[in-house]
Amino acid sequence: MWGGRFGDGPGAIMQEINASIDFDKRLYREDIRGSKAHAKMLAAQNIITEADRDAILTGLDQVEKEIEAGQMTFDPALEDIHMHVESRLREIAGAAGARLHTGRSRNDQVATDFRLWTRDASDRMIAAYDALLSVILNQAERYADTVMPGFTHLQTAQPVTLGHHLMAYYEMFARDRSRLQDCRARMNECPLGAAALAGTSFPLDRDMTARELGFDRPMANSLDAVSARDFAMELLSAMSIAAVHLSRLADEIVLWATAPFKFITLSDAFSTGSSIMPQKRNPDAAELVRAKVGRIVGAQNGLMIVMKGLPLAYSKDMQEDKEPVFKAVDDFALCLAAMTGMLEDLRPNATAMAAAAGGGFSTATDLADWLVRVLKMPFRDAHHVTGTIVKIAEDRGVDLSDLSLEDMQGVHEAITADIFTVLSVDASVASRTCFGGTAPDNVRKAVHAARKAHK
Repeated sequence: MWGGRFGDGPGAIMQEINASIDFDKRLYREDIRGSKAHAKMLAAQNIITEADRDAILTGLDQVEKEIEAGQMTFDPALEDIHMHVESRLREIAGAAGARLHTGRSRNDQVATDFRLWTRDASDRMIAAYDALLSVILNQAERYADTVMPGFTHLQTAQPVTLGHHLMAYYEMFARDRSRLQDCRARMNECPLGAAALAGTSFPLDRDMTARELGFDRPMANSLDAVSARDFAMELLSAMSIAAVHLSRLADEIVLWATAPFKFITLSDAFSTGSSIMPQKRNPDAAELVRAKVGRIVGAQNGLMIVMKGLPLAYSKDMQEDKEPVFKAVDDFALCLAAMTGMLEDLRPNATAMAAAAGGGFSTATDLADWLVRVLKMPFRDAHHVTGTIVKIAEDRGVDLSDLSLEDMQGVHEAITADIFTVLSVDASVASRTCFGGTAPDNVRKAVHAARKAHK
């Protein structure tokens, strides 16, 4: 491919470090798609003949079939997928195949292939999020009335419902989906026609090529077109944030499935056993989702470090852009599928959840709110009175509702028997009717609004 400039081929070490075919061969569909668009444009601009165009298109179809059938032998001497496709095309189409590279470089070619691949990957992830969000809405609606403890600092704080808890993740995941959509919109510009870095003297119709490939427009600057990889960094950034959210839910699933919690049961489909302890049911799918975040965030950091010191335009360093993105996308797609399956599979232990929801004096805030609402007590004073009552219950080893009215009146004489109407878990949950609160009717309204918004 180097023409007459080099008399000898590269050494073995140079060939090994230089070749990318082991990982970029998965770009073959994008490479062939881009080459077809380029050939059609060249013919439309009378840069090549229609006969050459037809021979190129027919040859590219054959190359694609051969690759999909496993009939192509990948040779590190040809370095990358672009040269493998072109080399085989020339064998099939002869001189016509040799004209395909007119007006383009591997620099704008790979930039186009990579954008096509990341765009398609974004579309697949957005679709996977649709499935995940649908499952969350179904489960949130099903368990809108199922009480559980809400935590801060992993200490029992106030009662909530499982439906409300799941809807919190719905909001996080909906934002994650939105970030992927934003990223997809920004990356949808076409580098093809920028050539090596300066554009080309051939009268290319870059708008035609962009339309043919489903891009919104051609990239406006040829230097930027071949050197930009922020679209891949942004995708990794969006996936990193999303992976953190998946990891947080995965961690809760791990906790909830433990014997001390006993909040949920996962079926055999998402559990494993122990080679030595026959009683064990391990939530390994959740644990692995939790672990994958390290790989995805690592891929983001790795690509940013590759790009941080590169002058314009293209440098060979940028060959290191694709492998971490490919792996991160694969890992993230698996995490989405696993989380969707686990949530659909998840069955709560309502009795254990309800018992835990009433522990830890979780309705203490309801007591304080009653003092403010009924006795018109300043909240800070109500907080102090409530804390004193909690201390009495704690010393006696009982719940707040187990104290007598006289016990409470010993702290503040104006307290009446009406206080016991707010000390139950169900009453606490039902009272949280402010927008965004945990009341079951709120949860159902939130589910309905979410379904309506995403129709």
